[in-house]
Amino acid sequence: MSAPGRPAGARRVRTRIAPSPTGFLHLGTARTALFSWAYARHHGGDFILRIEDTDVARSTQEAVDQIVAAMRWLQLEHDEGPFFQMQRIGRYREVIAQMLAAGTAYRCYCSPDELNAMREAQRARGEKPRYDGRWRPEAGKTLPPVPPGVHPVVRFRNPQGGTVSWNDLVKGPISISNGELDDLVIARADADTPDGVGTPTYNFCVVVDDWDMGITHVIRGDDHVNNTPRQINILRALIGPDGELPVYGHVPMILGPDGDKLSKRHGAVSVTQYEDEGYLPEGMLNYLARLGWSHGDDEIFSREQFIAWFDGQHLAKSPAQWDPAKLNWVNAHHLKQRSDASLAQLVAAQLARRGIEAAADARLERLCALFKDRCATTVELADWIGMYFVDVAPRAEDLATHVTDAVKPALVALRGRLSDVAWDKASIAAAIKSTLAEHGLKMPQLAHAVRVLVCGRSQTPSLDAVLELFDRDQVLHRLRSVSI
Repeated sequence: MSAPGRPAGARRVRTRIAPSPTGFLHLGTARTALFSWAYARHHGGDFILRIEDTDVARSTQEAVDQIVAAMRWLQLEHDEGPFFQMQRIGRYREVIAQMLAAGTAYRCYCSPDELNAMREAQRARGEKPRYDGRWRPEAGKTLPPVPPGVHPVVRFRNPQGGTVSWNDLVKGPISISNGELDDLVIARADADTPDGVGTPTYNFCVVVDDWDMGITHVIRGDDHVNNTPRQINILRALIGPDGELPVYGHVPMILGPDGDKLSKRHGAVSVTQYEDEGYLPEGMLNYLARLGWSHGDDEIFSREQFIAWFDGQHLAKSPAQWDPAKLNWVNAHHLKQRSDASLAQLVAAQLARRGIEAAADARLERLCALFKDRCATTVELADWIGMYFVDVAPRAEDLATHVTDAVKPALVALRGRLSDVAWDKASIAAAIKSTLAEHGLKMPQLAHAVRVLVCGRSQTPSLDAVLELFDRDQVLHRLRSVSI
C-alpha cells in the first residue's frame, strides 16, 4: 500500500535540511526546513537532519545545540539524524578514491600563487576567471612534472560539452552550459594523509550525503542555484546516466521590510529568540509558511492543514518580505486558540525570567483567559499579568489626569464598600455602581482612576473582571494610597 499522497510505484519521498553549525538557525533556514519537512509529511515520506560541520574552524557545539533546539521548538521532528559530516569523512575519502580510479577526478598540484596568476591573466584578456585544466588528464596530453613536497587538491573532471538541465520545483526548467563550469575542487590540500587527499569540500560532501541517504527532493534557498549544476554532474558521475536524480527546488530569499536582505535590524535573529520573545511555534510556522507559499487566500491555518495542502506547488518565484506586524497578527490568532492551561505554563515561565514566582494554577489560567485577546505574544500577556504579582508604579501624568480631587472622595467610598462585599465579579460591579450613583460620576471617571491606582495603567478589560482576580487586600492597599 502506497503512503498517503504518494502515487503507487513512486519512490518514497525523502527530504533533508542541512544547516551549518557556524551560526544559529535563522529564519531563512527555518523556512527551508519547514518546507522540506512539510513536503515529506504530505507525501508520507522521511525528513532527515544533517549537520554540515566540515568548516571545523567556525563550527561550534553551541550552534549545533541551538539548531536542534530550534527545530524541536518549531516541532519539525526529523525521522533520521542528526548526521554529522565530520563523522563521515571516511566515506567521502572512499568515494574520492573510487573517482580517482575511475578517472572522474584527478589531482591538481597548482599552488595558490599559480592560481592567482592564472586568474589575473584571464582577467587581463577579458575572460571569466576559472581553472584552466592544466592538470586535467586528457588523451595524448603531457602533464607537468609533479612538484616535490606539494599536497594536491582533488578536482572533479567536469564534462566539457553539453548542458546540465533540471526542472526546478520553484523556478521551472533551468539549463546551464558545461562550458560555464570549471573543474571543481572536491578535496582540499590541507592534510598529510596516506592517500594524499585532504578535507572534502561542501559541494562534494553534500552530493555523497544525498546519494547515500536516498534524498529524493532537495528544497533549499536560491543562493544554491549555482551549486546545483556542479552537484548534478558529480552525482551523475557516481550513479551513471540512467540513475534518478533528486528533484531540486530553490526558494527565493526573505527580504527585510525595506526590501534589503534580511538582517539583524529587521529580525534576522536566531529562531529560539522568537521563543524567548513569546511567540508560539504554531504562529511562527503559520507565518513562515506564508513567506513564499500560498493556498488561495488562506492566511491562518493549523499545522495539520499546512501538511495537507503543501504539495510543492504554489511556491513563489519572487522574494518574500518579512513583516513583524503580520507575524504579530498571525501569532495573536494562534495565542487566542491556545488553551488557558497551556498559556498559563508559558506565562509562568515568562514571569520566572523576570524573577516573579507564579504558579500555573487555576487563577493564572483565568488571568490568561481575561487578557489573551489583547495580546500578540506571551511576553505581552506576562506584561499584563505581572501587576497581580508585583507592586505597580502609576505614572505621574496618569495620576494627575485621572486621580483628581473630584474623584478622590468616590475612591475612598469605593474602598470602603469593597472591604466587606463578597469578592466576586457581580458584587464588585454592584459596589462600583453604588459609588457612581452616590457621587454623581460617570463610569470612565471612576474606572480610570481605579485602574491607574490598582493596575498602574488607565486601560484594562472590564474593571469588575480585572479586580475579581486580585486579592482583596491587594486592591484595598493600592486604593489606600489615595489621600484627600
